[in-house]
Amino acid sequence: MKKNILLPTDFSRNAWNAALYARELYKNETCEFFLMNAFSSSYIALGDMDAPSSGGNFYESAKEIAEIGLNKALERILLKTRYNNHNYQILSCFDNPLDAIKAVVDQKDIEVIVMGSKGSQDNATDVFGSTTISVMEKARNCPVLAVPGDVAYKEPKEIVFPTNYKTFFKKRELQYMYEIAKIANASVCILHVKEDISLDDDQKNNKALLENCLEGIEYSFHELDNIHVLEGLKNFVESRGSDMIAFINKKHAFFNTIFSQPMVKNLGHDSKVPVLVMHDLKN
Repeated sequence: MKKNILLPTDFSRNAWNAALYARELYKNETCEFFLMNAFSSSYIALGDMDAPSSGGNFYESAKEIAEIGLNKALERILLKTRYNNHNYQILSCFDNPLDAIKAVVDQKDIEVIVMGSKGSQDNATDVFGSTTISVMEKARNCPVLAVPGDVAYKEPKEIVFPTNYKTFFKKRELQYMYEIAKIANASVCILHVKEDISLDDDQKNNKALLENCLEGIEYSFHELDNIHVLEGLKNFVESRGSDMIAFINKKHAFFNTIFSQPMVKNLGHDSKVPVLVMHDLKN
């Protein structure tokens, strides 16, 4: 079945790197890639192009600049190794990036958004990096794979999934991590940073639910204690050379838990590996 994948771009190095990562990750899948640039009076196409002229011609000027950039980006992608099972479309949207992305997700039945996050050498105020954080938090009807700008593609062989076992798991919520594990023949490391000595009955039941959701792929359980969740996660990933982090961003999680917005912000800014953010489902 064909996958519809959205590649938002501001024509930066980070966005380019994310597009290449998506292409290689899904090289054996039939895909329709939507290469999209959003432009508006407050957010114009970035890069080495001139800003659109002011006045009544703004829309046409900005649209032309966006489409020139998109066509150049597409030509550059197609100069690389081409996969016959991949097709590309370009989209220029007159809107702010978040709203444009949310609209395209609905209009094109997008399954996953792949975006660049800032690399270790980028400024903390990087515009596109900030946009990625916003999309990770607020585009709740679609998972987001955020790829650091300085991460070269290698097939992910280990995905780290942090959890406190305090919420129910649904197969649909975990579908995208499951699919990536299948595509790449990767294993999933389930990481529990312990708050208590042992799991309570609800946590044990949720752990059993998770095992059921992951049936058919390789997975293992790991525990850490006496360490802050985010620090423990980063140390675990670095020590094992893991290739990706995946977690569910719970909408109504308590502040400062592993699923809270600070987790999204911290991983979006500081992670050295791609981060897959999935979202909880109402039903």
